[in-house]
Amino acid sequence: MKFGQVEDPSKIDFTLPKDHSKTKEILSQNKKGLENISIGCAKWNKTDLKGFYPKGTKDELTYYARQFNSIELNATFYGMPTPEQVTVWKEKTPENFKFFPKITNTVSHFRRLIDVTEPVTQFASAVMNFDQKLGMAFLQLHDNFKPKDYDRLEKFVKDWPKEVPLAIELRNTEWFTDEEIFNTTCELFEANNITNIIVDTAGRRDMLHMRLTTPNAFIRYVGANAESDYERLDDWMKHLTKWKKEGLQNVYFFVHQNIEKASPLLSAYFIKKMNEEWKTNLNIPQMATDNNGTLF
Repeated sequence: MKFGQVEDPSKIDFTLPKDHSKTKEILSQNKKGLENISIGCAKWNKTDLKGFYPKGTKDELTYYARQFNSIELNATFYGMPTPEQVTVWKEKTPENFKFFPKITNTVSHFRRLIDVTEPVTQFASAVMNFDQKLGMAFLQLHDNFKPKDYDRLEKFVKDWPKEVPLAIELRNTEWFTDEEIFNTTCELFEANNITNIIVDTAGRRDMLHMRLTTPNAFIRYVGANAESDYERLDDWMKHLTKWKKEGLQNVYFFVHQNIEKASPLLSAYFIKKMNEEWKTNLNIPQMATDNNGTLF
């Protein structure tokens, strides 16, 4: 993932901003406590996650799902999933595994939310075959999808099939820099139980809004292949601990890297940190090694 990539990460202020004033209020509405923690990568492709799979691994998803408890499923962005394909993926994974499929680009990028009832219905019908393994679908809008098209977004949100939990990632800076537009959009999400995705990437600090619209924290973390990546994860651990005390219900945390092979290492670090501080028992992914203990 090269979105937000910069030449020199050392020049970026990675400090997490303060929470939006509404976030604590949103969290306080959850009386169930913390229910689910999903931490994973964006793909299970062996080429991208070089060094993660033992030599001779025949089925990458089956192995990946024994190491992680979730996947941010970008494969569904590039092609409409079929019920049959979803069922195959589901049956390769353990009972507690969760899929977070990205809505197909036909909806978000090509039709730009215009006349999308048919593809939305097709997508939702397919991913519902994940059954209890469906975490949350998410819509990622194009960088140039701006607030001037708010009406399209509003219609999409109101028409979205409520059986499928949904998160939305806005990318154009105008959604964040105009306070009135941002508040109106977040209120739309709140009213329709849509989770507002937070993106933490070096070159787009404006997207790091810290404004929750549900008691779910859906975070897409993009490392910079720098030592600061680990310090940033430490800061996220502290912030999520704060949110947990305030009523956080679900954590969905997906790690990306400009060079993706480092994603499992960062994920393992974060999971270990969470196990230590929250007394959880999440599996810590292991990188593949040869007989001498050397990483492939």
